[in-house]
Amino acid sequence: MSPSRFKFPLISSLLLTFCTFHASAQQDFSNVEIIPHHVAGSVWYLEGRGGNIGLSIGDDGVVMIDDQFAPLTDKILAAIGTLNDGEIKFLINTHVHGDHTGGNENLGKIGVLILARDEVRVRLSAQSPDAALPVLTYSDAITIHLNGEEVNAFPVPPAHTDGDSFIHFRDSDVIHSGDVFRTTAFPVIDTNNGGTLVGTIAALGRLVGEAGPNTKILPGHGVVSTRADVIGFRDMVMEVTDQVQTMVERGMSYDQVAAADPTEAYNDRYGDPERFLRAVYSELGGED
Repeated sequence: MSPSRFKFPLISSLLLTFCTFHASAQQDFSNVEIIPHHVAGSVWYLEGRGGNIGLSIGDDGVVMIDDQFAPLTDKILAAIGTLNDGEIKFLINTHVHGDHTGGNENLGKIGVLILARDEVRVRLSAQSPDAALPVLTYSDAITIHLNGEEVNAFPVPPAHTDGDSFIHFRDSDVIHSGDVFRTTAFPVIDTNNGGTLVGTIAALGRLVGEAGPNTKILPGHGVVSTRADVIGFRDMVMEVTDQVQTMVERGMSYDQVAAADPTEAYNDRYGDPERFLRAVYSELGGED
């Protein structure tokens, strides 16, 4: 890396935290390829391993959203260098998980200014060196003006975690949703890091309200999507929640709820529903 070039239930939640923060020690990153994709206007994203990295690219430099895992930093910087030879002016973390913040320390050490919600700094400070911590934090919306772009970062209700932010590139009309919205799996509600079902539904509603019919949504994981895709995802969460609520009111155990398979219509699309279903059941007051 060259500084001159680039100035649920508790057990499930604990497992999620362990996996995200320690994955870099368990995975082989040698064959990971970082692939740039243009989204719209000044906005690109990098596909690699971990959360999608958002970029605003232009004459003023680079605004970066998330940074995947630490061992990938050199590859990520090289990929950004094929798009723009200016400085990375700002790095915004959408939330705390290591597949989105693992490169913080590397980038902080070369002088990149890291921004995140107050809650992200608090949680990172419990396990990360100072160089990995956001140096600017916010509790309300902030706007960065760069590359002829308004980059608006704003907090949303506790959803995936208690430190989630959406980042709206207003001139390009692209929103990075972090892991509140994804196309690859059911919602992950990390209760150990403050995530909630109610907040997930509210945050998805906020995303629907923020987007227009032509807005491109960059999910935390998966492919670029539309407002209609987010509406479908939110409606799925609400439908499953309503079904599970009825089952909880009937006194059904988790095993009985799982056997009833309230996510059946969506399993082929989103995969194993267990973690999501357990979080929904628990938050709705279900007891085994």
